[in-house]
Amino acid sequence: MENKICLECGERIQGRSDKKFCSDYCRNTYNNRVNKDSKNLIRNTNNRLRKNYKILSGLNTKGKTKIVRNTLNNHNFDFTLFTSIYTTKTGNVYYYVYDQGYLPLENDYFLLIKRE
Repeated sequence: MENKICLECGERIQGRSDKKFCSDYCRNTYNNRVNKDSKNLIRNTNNRLRKNYKILSGLNTKGKTKIVRNTLNNHNFDFTLFTSIYTTKTGNVYYYVYDQGYLPLENDYFLLIKRE
C-alpha cells in the first residue's frame, strides 16, 4: 500500500487509493487557495456590475429617462462594464446591464431605458 499525503496539510491519507486530501476541509481549503485569483476577479466584476445596475435602475424609475453624463459620473458609473450591446437597424448602440440600458446621445446626454 502506498503512503499518500494530503495536498493541503501533509497528513497521511487513509482510505481509497485515489484520494488526494485527508478531509473535505482540506479539499475545500486547497481549491479555494488555488482558485482565489479568478474568484476575486469574478467577484469584483459582479460587484461593479451590480453597482452599475443599481445606478441605472435608481435613475430610471419611469422606464425611459434622459440624463446628462455628469449624473452618471457623480454616481461613479463604470462605462467599461456592461452585460450586452444591442445595435438597431439605424445604427444606434444600446449598452445594457442586464435589463437596464443606456444610449449615448449628442451633447453628453444619455437615454436610459428598461428592456421589457
